[in-house]
Amino acid sequence: MSDDDSGQDGIMWPPNLLKTVQETSEQATKKQQEALQQLLLGGGTATPDLGDLSDQIGTMSQMATFKTRVQSGGRVSIPDAEREALDIEEGDIVQAVVVPVKRKRDDD
Repeated sequence: MSDDDSGQDGIMWPPNLLKTVQETSEQATKKQQEALQQLLLGGGTATPDLGDLSDQIGTMSQMATFKTRVQSGGRVSIPDAEREALDIEEGDIVQAVVVPVKRKRDDD
């Protein structure tokens, strides 16, 4: 693999498109978190006893949602921006939830 290879099967994406998709995804995640907080915490009104639910909501702010391509050997990569935002370094243990988005197969 050369230094200028994007690692995405040779697909060259316009830099602005990728940035826009990432920003839109981050905004959507933030809005979902805000909506959940409003729903569960009543927007600052009397809060029912939710136990450690508020801790779980805080944990949600330490999550990232992104799409990536499965590479050889089943490997997936966490984008640089996500690793930086979540302070993830090589050797850290993370939890991943995998949801297939699009399958590229000739199984017709």
